[in-house]
Order: sequence, then C-alpha cells, then structure tokens
Amino acid sequence: MTYFADIQNKTVVVTGGSKGIGKEIALAFAKLGANVMIIGRGKEALERTLEELKKFGGKHEAFSLNVNDIQRVQQVVDEVVRKFGTVDILVNNAGTNSPKPAVEVTEEDWDSTVDTNLKSVFFFSQAVGKHLIAQGKKGRIITIASQMSFVGYINRAAYCSSKGGAVQLTKALAVEWAKYGINVNAVAPTFIETEFTAEMFADEDFKKDVESRILLGKLPKPNDISGAVLYLASDLSDFVTGETIKVDGGWTAI
Repeated sequence: MTYFADIQNKTVVVTGGSKGIGKEIALAFAKLGANVMIIGRGKEALERTLEELKKFGGKHEAFSLNVNDIQRVQQVVDEVVRKFGTVDILVNNAGTNSPKPAVEVTEEDWDSTVDTNLKSVFFFSQAVGKHLIAQGKKGRIITIASQMSFVGYINRAAYCSSKGGAVQLTKALAVEWAKYGINVNAVAPTFIETEFTAEMFADEDFKKDVESRILLGKLPKPNDISGAVLYLASDLSDFVTGETIKVDGGWTAI
C-alpha cells in the first residue's frame, strides 16, 4: 500500500500558502502529485513559492488575495473551479496575531485578528462547500487552529478567541456537511519557528517559557505540522470529521 497515493492529481487550495507553515503544507501536497493553488498577499513570496512547487510537476498557480476581501474570496474559488474543475481539498492556513495585554487591545486589533483567523475561514469554507455540494463531490476542509483554541495565554485575548472559534466552526460545518461527504477537521499547532515568530523568540524569557510548557522539550518546525494535514486530507482519515488534532508537543496534556 502506498500511503497518500489518493492525493495525487487532487486540487488543493492553501491560504497563506507562500510562507511558513502554509508554504510547507503546499510543498508537501505538491510532492505527492497534487495540483496546488496558493493564496497570499505578497506577490514576490507567492512567485518564489510557486517556482518551488513547479519543480515537482503538476499544475500549480498563485493568487494574490487579502483573505479579508470576502467578495474576492468567492471569485477566486470560482476561478480555481473553472480552471481545474473543482476544489478537492481546502487548507485554511492564513492567520494573524496582535499580541497585546487585553487592556490595550483596540477595536482594530480585534477585528483584524478575528476577521483573518475566523471570518475568512468561514467564507473560504462556504465557497468551497458550495461547489462540492453542487457537484455532488466529496471533499476535505482543514483549518489550522492553535493549541490556544484550548488554553489561554498572556497577551493573546483576541487570538485565543479567534482560534477557539475556529474549532467550534470546524465542528459546526462537520455536522452540517457530513451528509454531503465533506470531512471538516482542524490541526492545532503550538508555537512554531517561522519568520513570523522570529521576533517573539528573540525574547529569551518568552522562548524559555514556551519551551518549558512543551513536554517534548523543543519547538516544532513547519514540516512537523504538514503530516497531520496530509493525514486529514487523505483516505486514511475517511472516518474522521469534526476533530482537531493537536500538534503541540504535549502542551495541552498537562
């Protein structure tokens, strides 16, 4: 048996797919023969990642889009469907954070975080769900949540709220769309070493605190997350829906 052979030739959309975790996820799918559509805001980063994807063959494209532009979300998904016939797998990876003490969080901070981490997840899922239901096709929707969907942490009031909502949204869509053969799940990582977290980890006290809470004693890399995503995207997880897989090195086990 060849694991993940069922992913070959599938059409995959990855939001926030040009950097960090999203890039690693996109490359993992491309290596398995999927056609990968990456979505992000930075055109240069998108083009660099697109060139890397093309090394593995297949049909890959990049779409420049702010995921909070909800009107464009439906248009981009429609465009992918026109070109490739469908979207088999959606990975809602785009996310943001505005780490501040709760008493300093502004309305702008709150809206930016919740819109990116929750609102856009719903509307991307809705756009893909509509096509799958109309086509009578099975599909997979996978959202990158967070360990902070389950635990609190300092300076993360808006972030924890948005990621907690993402887990509840995952359950709600799973309940509603199971009858259509659409599996909806999430992956909840701990802090990961990426270009986005480099500044945070420059603070040695912060880094020590994070590492002290991870039972495995080290920070994960982006490729530590992609395996869980591939599992949820494949036939290996046919009987899994409404679930969130924690990839947190044991943080939430305590």
